[in-house]
Amino acid sequence: MHRMNSVGQIVGWVAAALCFGTSALHAQNAQQVWRCGNAYTNQPDPTQHCVALRAAPVTVIEGTKNQSILATTAASSAALDEPAQKQRDAQARLVLETELQKAQQRHTDLLSEWRQGEPERRPDEAKQAAKYQERVEQLRQSLARSQADIAGLERELARSKASSQGMKP
Repeated sequence: MHRMNSVGQIVGWVAAALCFGTSALHAQNAQQVWRCGNAYTNQPDPTQHCVALRAAPVTVIEGTKNQSILATTAASSAALDEPAQKQRDAQARLVLETELQKAQQRHTDLLSEWRQGEPERRPDEAKQAAKYQERVEQLRQSLARSQADIAGLERELARSKASSQGMKP
């Protein structure tokens, strides 16, 4: 954490120095700045309606890349060891299998409530056919969603198993 602060401070000092150097350079070479639509330039396009700005010149500071941070990131991603990756893959498969079991249980519960398209009427639906039909339609949609969920989880498990065996899914 302390190292990141010192790197951040260095980057801040470098940015400040660049800013000061760039503004000093602009002060020496003060050119007219033009606004052409949404663009600012020191070379106006004669085909566009450009307006000369009388304010201070616009200073553009280009971003810098800290090479030590980039090298550290590349080294850490290259140092990814295979046993750790296998462990993460196994954990991902376990999560997928658990979610698949939950989805299958939900689907079983919905099927039992569905009762071949004739769900049991609730007391508040006895005299309201529209309310009953609405619930039947909601059950139908829930069944379709749960089937799609199960199919998706099974596809992901198949991909996971294929990639762990070194095959392309």
